[in-house]
Amino acid sequence: MNSTARLRSAVLIAVLLAIWHVAVTHQKVHLLPTPLAVAGGVVELAQRGLLIKYVVASLFRVTWGFLGAAILAIPFGLALGWHKRSGMALNPLIQIFRPISPLAWIPISILWFGVGDMSAIFLIFLASFLPLTVTAMNAVANVSPVHINAARNFGLSQSQLVWRVLYPAVAPQLIVGLRITLGIAWLVVVAAEMIAVNSGLGFLIVDSRNAGNRYDLVVAGMVLIGTIGLLLDIGMRSFENIRSLRWGYSED
Repeated sequence: MNSTARLRSAVLIAVLLAIWHVAVTHQKVHLLPTPLAVAGGVVELAQRGLLIKYVVASLFRVTWGFLGAAILAIPFGLALGWHKRSGMALNPLIQIFRPISPLAWIPISILWFGVGDMSAIFLIFLASFLPLTVTAMNAVANVSPVHINAARNFGLSQSQLVWRVLYPAVAPQLIVGLRITLGIAWLVVVAAEMIAVNSGLGFLIVDSRNAGNRYDLVVAGMVLIGTIGLLLDIGMRSFENIRSLRWGYSED
């Protein structure tokens, strides 16, 4: 993003904040807090030592659930895509489980792991595993047969073909899949924290609503969730700038 685009984004955010402030202050009944009240809520959380605590708790759960899913799902999906008969055999089962919302597993996760980090990590793992598996399978299917045949004609062994042709060919699609799935994982952790744990940004929203209708803290939690989600997405997009992967993305 160049400096002009950043300036436009900053101006747009400032305009939206001004509209928000004017809209709230001109209402007889203040159903929502003003931007200044929300900023004050963030400062209050920091002073009470809850800001870092809740952010770290949410990121901890996302990190372990997402990484665990990526470590297992990507090789699994690549193997199913490479061995087409196995992929065809397991694909119906994958498609049955994939539409089930991870939140539907909350009662089972609490039954298995109780109320705590493991329950939320399990839900994030479920939310990430199948999307990454399908992404890896599709990435293998999109590899041009010309590249595979050329590698075989040059006498590459099966392991050399996988490491020197397959992985470089699927890497750009995997980065996109990881970026999308990380967004899903971040959504799920917030929802899970509203039910299955007693810390984190999702818990902050519910607890603030129940403890005296502190809507300044509710909206502050929402702002923090959106900001961290943006930063996570920017972090994942930075992998697209790796020189060996840039061939897989169109130029702006």
